[in-house]
Amino acid sequence: MRALPELAFTASAHASALESKASVARALTTLRGHAILIVLPIVTAAAALIFWEVMARGLNISPVILPAPSQVYQKIMSVLPLLVSNSIQTGKEALLGLVLAAGVGIAIGSGLAYSKYFRAAVYPNLVFFQLIPKVALAPLFIIWLGIGIESRLTFTIFITFFPIAISTAVGLASVDPIYVRFSRGLTATDWQIFKHIRVPFALPAIFGGLKIGVTMAFIGVIVGEFITSQSGLGYLILFAMARTETAVVLGSIAFLCIIGIAVYAAVALLEVVTRRIWGAPYDEG
Repeated sequence: MRALPELAFTASAHASALESKASVARALTTLRGHAILIVLPIVTAAAALIFWEVMARGLNISPVILPAPSQVYQKIMSVLPLLVSNSIQTGKEALLGLVLAAGVGIAIGSGLAYSKYFRAAVYPNLVFFQLIPKVALAPLFIIWLGIGIESRLTFTIFITFFPIAISTAVGLASVDPIYVRFSRGLTATDWQIFKHIRVPFALPAIFGGLKIGVTMAFIGVIVGEFITSQSGLGYLILFAMARTETAVVLGSIAFLCIIGIAVYAAVALLEVVTRRIWGAPYDEG
């Protein structure tokens, strides 16, 4: 009989050891998964750059046509202050345009989801304007608003808000009706249902639209800088093209990618924080 407590203690210790090993195994699996997600893109990009370097050097391609990555790097280092200052200008305009477009898109998307009359009146016109090539409308914004930042921001909002609006409308309208009926059965108001039911479940769709909007915002700013600006990466690309400075063009594109990834990462981080604060379901995988 005295051995029973000892057996129980041994079994408990063994179970704890097994649970500890399982936890370590899960942690290693998660770490391995994150490492793959980080390492694979880096290895792929490095392989592409090495292939580009070898082909440019081996085939003696003119730097005017396609400079090697090493030549692009040297040029970036020689004009780094110029690239940084213009990147800041472009990044500020793209971020501000994205924030304004998010406000417009979420407001319109909410109206599309909640009012059938608003949806009937507005949605067909939104689709119509979305089908128009945006570059064709850029000169009109310059005529209406001048060559300052106002025209670039307005054009950026114009081409960015649509995916955000549609994603918001789809997210708000796709909530399971069971949750809504259950909340009404508990005497919840429309505002409480919107805040605690519809918005948390719509957050994935809303942030999906915002992530698409990041790309559209940079497109809008660059197109605006092509036409009107005297600074920014778009202006620098045009200026370098006029002087056949292909390395500067590629360096500007590289910086554009860097600030674009930074803004995209900021939106992704904001999604994680927002969904945790709001209590929305989040897929950790």
